[in-house]
Amino acid sequence: MTDLLQFLDVEDIHVLERLREHGEAWIVGGWVRDSLSGNEAGDMDIATTLEPEEVLEIFPRSLDIGSNFGTIGVRLDRPEGIERVWEVTTLREDGGYGDGRRPENVTFGVSIQGDLSRRDFTINAMAIDSEGGLVDPFGGTEDLESGVVRAVGNAEERISEDGLRIVRAFRFLSSPGRVRRMDDELMSAISNNLVMLDSISKERIWSELSAILSSRDCLFIIEEMQKSGVLDAILPGLFVNLGVEMCEDYIVNLALICSNDERSGQEIGALIRRNLRASNDEVGSVSFLHELKHANLESSDSSIRRFRSFIPESRRAKFLEYRRGIGEDVSEFSDSLEAMPELKSGNAPLVNGVLLAEVTGLEPGKRLGRLKAWMHRLQIENDLESIEEVLGVLDSLPWEDGEEEEWPSLSWP
Repeated sequence: MTDLLQFLDVEDIHVLERLREHGEAWIVGGWVRDSLSGNEAGDMDIATTLEPEEVLEIFPRSLDIGSNFGTIGVRLDRPEGIERVWEVTTLREDGGYGDGRRPENVTFGVSIQGDLSRRDFTINAMAIDSEGGLVDPFGGTEDLESGVVRAVGNAEERISEDGLRIVRAFRFLSSPGRVRRMDDELMSAISNNLVMLDSISKERIWSELSAILSSRDCLFIIEEMQKSGVLDAILPGLFVNLGVEMCEDYIVNLALICSNDERSGQEIGALIRRNLRASNDEVGSVSFLHELKHANLESSDSSIRRFRSFIPESRRAKFLEYRRGIGEDVSEFSDSLEAMPELKSGNAPLVNGVLLAEVTGLEPGKRLGRLKAWMHRLQIENDLESIEEVLGVLDSLPWEDGEEEEWPSLSWP
């Protein structure tokens, strides 16, 4: 086995040594899993025989982030710079999970094996001791090597303890270099306990789902979630599209799996807001992409100018990734967008309402506003650069007799 202690930096070693001066301490959780897999490990979690008050005495600058559950966020005395936090948790033996979300009571334990036995999956139930030895009572190493996600002990019990594990299990299917598979017993337990998702906060579910949608293997995982009924439990009634090409943007990927649904962008946004509690910006982006899934990708200069002026810069790349993901060739449109020079006068209207009222004799109101919007569109389409040029288009417009409801404004497509 690889010597995992070689991956520790000076501060990691300092925290562990200080804890071990007063008790025992083990590296646990995702750091162990990722290091054994050859992946870049994230933040380090530590399990210890010390109770929260003792940890706070050793590291006075630490944060109480859950002492009722035994967890302290350890901080070191250090000069100005990026603050690091190590989650240090007292060995635990959880009580019953009456609400399917959190233990009803927590008893501090004395055994690392007992602490690992309460964890969700075998690949997360390993620890590194002070000598660099691996503590692996449930076969996590073997499951890592064979690419299996398996529950610690009885799968039905593990899922019944915390309904969020239903979604978390799918997140761990993704791994650099390979796609893991779900253990049959665990998959059966998930399918039998979908109702537990009703008791989990939408925000927690969205946090896990967004991580899945950000992963390299997200399309495969979404398909597995659909087969098991989990996806329909999360987004009920969604007509899922699996014939898409995913990208690195989780919002685009969410929009892609929604792309076969014939409901409007607003309705899809409402579905996501109601069931996932995503942010307004996230919901708005998915609604925007869904609404424009059939928009004509005309590459004329006027269309490209309107696209760049009307569509916020933050959504342009998402739009192109989305249309590429549903199987369209966006190269001509993308190349035209890249080659188009900046507008000579920028995006703001050159002619304001006061000047336009003076020139036309129109009273302030809807008709004047619609005419101003029409002229702004023509300014953008034709890249006009002066007030005189914009006013010059008035002679070609039927603004005196036409119905203002039919006048175009700046939009795309």
